[in-house]
Amino acid sequence: MESRNINIWSQIDKVVLLLYAVLVIWGWFSIYAASYNYDDISIFSLDGRAGKQLLWIGCAGVIIFAIMMTESRMFEAWAYPLYVLMMFILALTILIAPNIKGSHSWIVIGPFSIQPAEFAKFAVSLALARFMSSYNFVLTRNWNLLKTVMLILLPLGLIILQKETGTALVYVSLVLMLYREGMSGFILLAGVASITYFVLAMKYSTVIWGITPAGEFIVLTLILIVMIAMIYRLYDRRGTLKILLSITAVSAIIFATITIFRQINWVYMLFTAIAANSIYAMILSIKSNNPRILHSISVAAVSIIFLFSVNYIFTEMLEPHQQMRIRVAFGMEDDPRGAGYNVNQSKIAIGSGGFFGKGYLSGTQTKLKYVPEQDTDFIFCTIGEEMGFVGSVLLITLFVALIIRIITIAERQPGTFGRVYGYCVASILMFHLTINVGMVIGLCPVIGIPLPFFSYGGSSLWGFTILLFTLLRLDASRMERYRW
Repeated sequence: MESRNINIWSQIDKVVLLLYAVLVIWGWFSIYAASYNYDDISIFSLDGRAGKQLLWIGCAGVIIFAIMMTESRMFEAWAYPLYVLMMFILALTILIAPNIKGSHSWIVIGPFSIQPAEFAKFAVSLALARFMSSYNFVLTRNWNLLKTVMLILLPLGLIILQKETGTALVYVSLVLMLYREGMSGFILLAGVASITYFVLAMKYSTVIWGITPAGEFIVLTLILIVMIAMIYRLYDRRGTLKILLSITAVSAIIFATITIFRQINWVYMLFTAIAANSIYAMILSIKSNNPRILHSISVAAVSIIFLFSVNYIFTEMLEPHQQMRIRVAFGMEDDPRGAGYNVNQSKIAIGSGGFFGKGYLSGTQTKLKYVPEQDTDFIFCTIGEEMGFVGSVLLITLFVALIIRIITIAERQPGTFGRVYGYCVASILMFHLTINVGMVIGLCPVIGIPLPFFSYGGSSLWGFTILLFTLLRLDASRMERYRW
């Protein structure tokens, strides 16, 4: 057993191990810089956040050792029990967790607090890998796809009930893993289209061109374009595209003629064009005996329903503070002292860093505490101010290198279990990096997502450590697990 364990350590991926060490150590120094306020507290003192983070890092080392000493088959064997246990804990958290900044997601144990949602990512990833590696599993079968989606939606819903919408949205990133495993690109397109439609409909919801709502006009134009592209792809015949474009052009000409006599809402023109192209799609479907052409009509119909439900989703399903953050992020409102304060101060801090930064512990915006949450969700602004554009690019490059390496590890796994789990890890890390940096520089609404290995907190660090080193443990014994 001893020689086998030694061999496991020798097989660990050195590139990921090095990147992990660099990011964790850099994150520790960044936490000290973000919480430093010209006092004499040492970086090792437990009275400061850097000292506490060092304690969490030490505990992460113990977790790494325990994971690497665990038999790799245990992760597959315990995937479902861990998932059930974590769902129970998430549900229990809703009932017993105190209200902390509007959410009920932290379990308080004496002087410590722990956030179960950070560990749920690991349990969900394992359960998905176990289910999707089962015998004769095919994702494109409707029943299999439904059960897979339910494994994702259950924790997502429980975390939303904890009022942690940002953490819940992380599970949406798992669609990238599903796409790799054979999910139709149509579903991925639908997801991207839904986000695009929502953003455009909201951003231009108050803009009126004459009597035409700009948001509705822009989104309906995109829906029409997608519909024409789908019909042409499903019935690629000479003249098809010309007829589709001609139908649209005729609709536009008719309404342009009407405008000579009276002012009109051009949304009706787009409805007419979509309806006319739908009729043509039905004719093509009957003529070619190809019912798939009718999918274009379904997509257009669902998209239109979604468009006119955006206002309901925004006003009824989102909390007031979330609505304000979205309005500020989209430039619909200016709230420099309220919802927009964090982002404005963060952008000032990053911009003041210039190309090379002000130097370690020399950032004025962060040292004077102008940026709230600057050692947790907004820690990237500390790096931007003190290390400038160069440091920011270097950090993002390290994260991208880590994600690419994780994908490489996932692809070299001999079985579905390791591959699916690897892509779950890559998807989660990619989402955290993109959204965290995006919200700090004002490209995304502020939804409270930590930067992996950098944001202060034991739950976040341990959660990502477990995710990453479980993959390394599976990879280290990848050939051994499939000899039987």
